[in-house]
Amino acid sequence: MRGRRLTALTLAVVLSTAAAAANQPQTVPNAGKTAQAREKALLAFQNDLINVLAPSGDADRLLAAALLARPLPNPSKLNSFHALIERAARVDGAGPAVTWARLADCDRNTPHACPNGDAVTQLAQQAPDNAAVWLVKLSQDANGLKNDDARQDLAKAAAAKLYDDYSGVALKALANAATMLPPPTATLDPSSNAGVNGVQVLIAYGSATGMPQPALRDTASFCEEKAPKDDAVKNDCLKLGQLLEWGSSPLARSLGLHLREVLNADAAQQQDAQNARRNLIWQVQNFASLSFRAQEDKAQAQHMLALARSGGTQMSLVLAALHDAGIATDAPTDWQPQHNGG
Repeated sequence: MRGRRLTALTLAVVLSTAAAAANQPQTVPNAGKTAQAREKALLAFQNDLINVLAPSGDADRLLAAALLARPLPNPSKLNSFHALIERAARVDGAGPAVTWARLADCDRNTPHACPNGDAVTQLAQQAPDNAAVWLVKLSQDANGLKNDDARQDLAKAAAAKLYDDYSGVALKALANAATMLPPPTATLDPSSNAGVNGVQVLIAYGSATGMPQPALRDTASFCEEKAPKDDAVKNDCLKLGQLLEWGSSPLARSLGLHLREVLNADAAQQQDAQNARRNLIWQVQNFASLSFRAQEDKAQAQHMLALARSGGTQMSLVLAALHDAGIATDAPTDWQPQHNGG
């Protein structure tokens, strides 16, 4: 395969408890016990937020509650991810973001149970112009060796009007939810001045990663395998790539640029895609630094929460955060991405 292989770019905004604890000075006595106590307090606070949100009849609040519940160990039956996302789906006016979250409502220990098939079918009806829906279906069909169906999924994705994985909707709901209760003192990082806002960023951005993502590697593999043998497939893959370059997430943009670099015969287009990918990695890495700074700096934490509440997409949030911090979106000419092996 010509060009760099598809890299698993992540938004890198998972401000996990473990990462926060890792910032504790190693010379502090009982640092491990302190971190464990804080983690326990954070889990209890997350449960408290769920208890406040769960009685709501609002789809966004129930979506937030479900995402808060998804990673918790041993949630109550009424406040489990399954129960909460099912309730959200039954709310009048519940949109495709809720259905998208339902993709993860499946038993990962059962073969072919994921993604949730009913949710895939409903999304195809709710959001037929969203390429992300058809890429979920493509992955499902390709893994089921239904190549003709996967080919149709690719065509529908290429003809779509947008790509949206609804993570921006989820993050907005979570940022609003995280501020509904004051975080207890035990949840605060004693080594940070971010205070309650640092906890709120931790809860909102960390829980937002519970939104499922389509297996974009399957789309890349399908195009790389089929396009050299079929011009119609190649054209659809290139058309899809153009759409993904304006998609809602860095991952989608990364795949779009990858498809252009690998499938476009024009050397100038290949080089332009390489340059754009380099800038994208620069953007993601700098956004990650701003996200981690929010755990230490109150003003940065407040700003990250404000950006999340403003809505939009992951990609628009990344660009807005860089702009507000005075960071250029184009990488310096002498900058190169850091590669962690592979």
